[in-house]
Amino acid sequence: MFAQVNSEHCRHHVFNASWTIDGVSQENSLFGMIKNTHKSNPEYVISAYSDNAAVLSGDEGNYWAPDYSTGSWKLTREVVQPLIKVETHNHPTAISPFPGAATGSGGEIRDEGAVGRGSSPKAGLAGFWVSDLLIPGNKRPWELDIGRPSHYASSLDIMLEAPIGSARFNNEFGRPALTGTFRTLLTNEAGSDAPEYRGYHKPIMIAGGIGSVRPQHALKEESHVEEGAHVIVLGGPAMLIGLGGGAASSNTGSDATADLDFDSVQRGNPEMERRAQMVINTCVALGPESPIAFIHDVGAGGLSNALPELVKDAGFGGKFELRQVESADNSMSPLQIWCNEAQERYVLLVNRDGLNRFTSICRRERCGFSVVGTAVTKDESGVSKLVLTDREPTIQPPVDPINLPMDVLFPPGRRISKGVQRVEKNLRPFDAVKSLTEHCGSSDIGDLVTKATELVFNLPSVGSKNFLITIGDRTVGGLSVRDQLVGPWQTPVADVAVTLTSFSLDDKKRRGEAMAMGEKPNLALISAAASARMAVVESLMNLGAADIKPGPVNGDLKRVKLSANWMAAVGHPGEGAALYDAVQAIGMELCPQLGVSIPVGKDSLSMKASWKDKETSESQTVTAPVSLVISAFSLVEDVRSTWTPQLRRVEEVGESVLVFVDLAQGFRAMGGSALAQTLGQIGNESPDVRDVQIIRDFFDALWQLHQEDIVLAYHDRSDGGLLTTVAEMMFAGRCGADISLDSLAESEDKVLDALFNEELGAVFQIRRGDEIKFKRCFATCGPPHGLIKTIGYVRPTSKQSLLVKYRSKTIVDLERAKIQQWWTSTSYEMQKLRDNPECAQSEFEAIQDNRDPGLHYKLKFDPADVSLPALTSIKSLVYKPRVAILREQGVNGHAEMAFAFRAAGFDAVDVHMSDILDGFSLDGFRGLAACGGFSYGDVLGAGNGWAQSILMHDGARKTFEAFFKRPDTFSLGVCNGCQMLTRLKELIPGAEHWPTFVENASTQFEGRYSMVTIEDKSENSVFFSGMSGSSFPIVVSHGEGRAAFSSANDLQSVNDSGLIPFRYVDNYGSVTERYPFNPNGSPQGIAGVQSRDGRVVAMMPHPERTIMADVGSWKPERQLAEWGQYGPWFQLFLNARKWAA
Repeated sequence: MFAQVNSEHCRHHVFNASWTIDGVSQENSLFGMIKNTHKSNPEYVISAYSDNAAVLSGDEGNYWAPDYSTGSWKLTREVVQPLIKVETHNHPTAISPFPGAATGSGGEIRDEGAVGRGSSPKAGLAGFWVSDLLIPGNKRPWELDIGRPSHYASSLDIMLEAPIGSARFNNEFGRPALTGTFRTLLTNEAGSDAPEYRGYHKPIMIAGGIGSVRPQHALKEESHVEEGAHVIVLGGPAMLIGLGGGAASSNTGSDATADLDFDSVQRGNPEMERRAQMVINTCVALGPESPIAFIHDVGAGGLSNALPELVKDAGFGGKFELRQVESADNSMSPLQIWCNEAQERYVLLVNRDGLNRFTSICRRERCGFSVVGTAVTKDESGVSKLVLTDREPTIQPPVDPINLPMDVLFPPGRRISKGVQRVEKNLRPFDAVKSLTEHCGSSDIGDLVTKATELVFNLPSVGSKNFLITIGDRTVGGLSVRDQLVGPWQTPVADVAVTLTSFSLDDKKRRGEAMAMGEKPNLALISAAASARMAVVESLMNLGAADIKPGPVNGDLKRVKLSANWMAAVGHPGEGAALYDAVQAIGMELCPQLGVSIPVGKDSLSMKASWKDKETSESQTVTAPVSLVISAFSLVEDVRSTWTPQLRRVEEVGESVLVFVDLAQGFRAMGGSALAQTLGQIGNESPDVRDVQIIRDFFDALWQLHQEDIVLAYHDRSDGGLLTTVAEMMFAGRCGADISLDSLAESEDKVLDALFNEELGAVFQIRRGDEIKFKRCFATCGPPHGLIKTIGYVRPTSKQSLLVKYRSKTIVDLERAKIQQWWTSTSYEMQKLRDNPECAQSEFEAIQDNRDPGLHYKLKFDPADVSLPALTSIKSLVYKPRVAILREQGVNGHAEMAFAFRAAGFDAVDVHMSDILDGFSLDGFRGLAACGGFSYGDVLGAGNGWAQSILMHDGARKTFEAFFKRPDTFSLGVCNGCQMLTRLKELIPGAEHWPTFVENASTQFEGRYSMVTIEDKSENSVFFSGMSGSSFPIVVSHGEGRAAFSSANDLQSVNDSGLIPFRYVDNYGSVTERYPFNPNGSPQGIAGVQSRDGRVVAMMPHPERTIMADVGSWKPERQLAEWGQYGPWFQLFLNARKWAA
């Protein structure tokens, strides 16, 4: 227990230490310098450094939840307070990538759910850093193969498995993953004579996100807890997994620690975590009557850390009974029960008068819990103690396994001392022209730029991350505005993630939240301080694509809050001092100067892997550079004002120009660049934040530009340099660009530096007629006029290439399709290895189609017409038909489904399958909506467990059969609800030939925005009336969506009977089975089925997730302005309301 509770992982001794560097005592601790940012700018923070996440000041919005007594979903107007958190799970991901990353995401989600007296996760981010991939048959020229510890997974295996683990946990729990980071690094810092390898054999796995907490629950306060309050463990049982994780993750990884490392990895169960979150949500919905008085999640150290922390933070000691802890294995020893890190658990304090209500909530949600003890102040001797009893002792005479004063476990004022030395580096300069000439055997500048482009685009940190994105559900919850995929061709180049604040029936302010990431670890090989400064400003540059809400002065950054995650091998020579310099650079200098604070973060300070070579027995070590990941968060004033990198075509916006704002004032440091990395070099001159005031002025100008609404596209200069910035904008817009370097390079030998340096800057697309207005915005804010350079223009769509010129000479003319395939190649190779290679090939080849029109909206109805038809009575106007929003354990799409029906004029009622099995009647309901998610974790096949719980229960079977047969009812099953309904076809009249839905052809979860065409022409259609002939995109998020018929006759029958209301089509409008346009391989593009009378529809895509016009990955700007508040898929729910009237 002591090893876990007092491990570096749990207590952060290094960040709280007193430091001496080169014999000189330092004034501040690392944590003290981080806290200085909050001390300098405390505004708009409710809670910092004192809870599982930081709580920020929010905007007014709506709290959306079912009423506890009636079950009817309702909106409550109140301030929505965001919470932010970012964690790492590096050690477990190195040992066992899938469960390591899964539990990393799961643990961070629990942090977001355990703030104050209970809170809720909303949207997530993820990141993965590894050493070189070494893809079989596709080894890159810069990659090194030097071996690894025998019990560590290879970088390739980590990237094939860990992202799936993280994504699957998020998917099953029901949290959209909207942004992230991926990079590889392995380099010999010292050269060939005495190798000093720097990289990520011990990987970095980042999990984070944004959530919300109600104002009355935002703070943990001792006054909420009464003497004798029940101590409760909520969630799954104790299991013999994850033993010693807190201590193991605090050590350098080596072969000598293999047994401890394997023991320390946990396993994830997201379906259980969803159940526990539903308990928390139900309690939170009770407002001041919530039975939860105090809450923490269970993480490192298991209950041995969580329970003592719980009672300590509440101002109590505690008395616990070991055998009250629910256990999945009765043979577990007291140590194993107390210290295991079995996941999906929370610890709570519930006052005595709240236990009965809490018990009933848990039973309805089928979530395990156990009352394991009580909170007590002091024992008879006046000492606050931690006492653990064991009513089944294994030794005689029996003794309490633990009986300690709380101060022994949590000694006040304990602080270590850290003495380190700086190490001078002797790094060689990087000459791009010389290095490339040697690499490709040509000195022609065109050849050099072409080869540099290919190399850089092949680098994972620069290239497409698509294989990491489409595996994730980015729309669950119904509030995702901006995800990673941009534009009609869904290109993964977004700078920022944006969510709506809340569901709303009439709010026209369109407020939201934004999050973005910044990281520059390669620069730390040259200067850790510069790397930290650049990471901070990169996160802000990305965040600036959103219309971030200013503080008291327009354009300031006081509302922007950062999470700082620090990784280092603090015991490696020079790295401790480098870490101190990096923290000081942003904690004492940059962040206070910018006006931003860091109210949350985490550290992982054992980033080194050591082993002995099996053949030579020589010791080998790979040490990570000081690595800072900054995640920036802010409120958003207007989500519609979010910029993307998508270049707008000439045919759409007329003539436009590309304007480059050079925040580096002409500096072109090439050290630490992607180009240097691909040539096996580092360099000795790092990009840096050259002038803080210019950065402040730039964000003032960005605020004005958002108000002026003249920016068509925006993308910051980052990994890969200016050429990559412009190319990615081209990829997103499927067009070409003409670029002149005359203002950026003094001579031809500086062209490479101009194109590939990674100093700070940004490219804007604006209409040619708006150039003066654009420059006026900057002129009024202060940045020097010379920073703004018009560097080119967007070419006609027929000329899809990147034309780069210097002094009227064409340097390169690179075809978009060709270089986009270079840029996509790593993602494609990984997708080929992991998924169905034929599907990967099909998606890769689609890049070559210059004529592809992309996603589009061809509508045969007016989305702005949301009026109900003239009804026969006044009573009908106010009547709200009841719809059962049906969910089973593991369902996660109920909130957006409820809102879709509520917005259409229904009374949406929360109905759990527990209610049905207890005899709840559906007689008073006109509609039934079976929601999406992962009932029973899909372990019996998607939707099958849910269906069998109905078919095998006499009462439930009769209830559903009677409901389906009533002619005045309708039913809608979406995703998991669709899978369930199709397995109930024996109960549904006119559904006997329906298919079931099985694994996608890609063998992978698919999160897509897919085109469908509506074919339902029947007059009695409940859902699709008036929509026939329309083609437009819809959200797809499933792993088992391929329609499988029992026989060819069944397929023919549903076709002949008109039971296929809509089908997947390609971007040309043709029904298709081609991937990715058909995301699952369903025959004849089948996306859903309906009963003969049209009253029951089962569909795999999600119409409920984009009923609000502002939500969704891409909307056509002109049509969006005409739609009003609701998007086209709202028509489906409005049709049901018209039918019910």
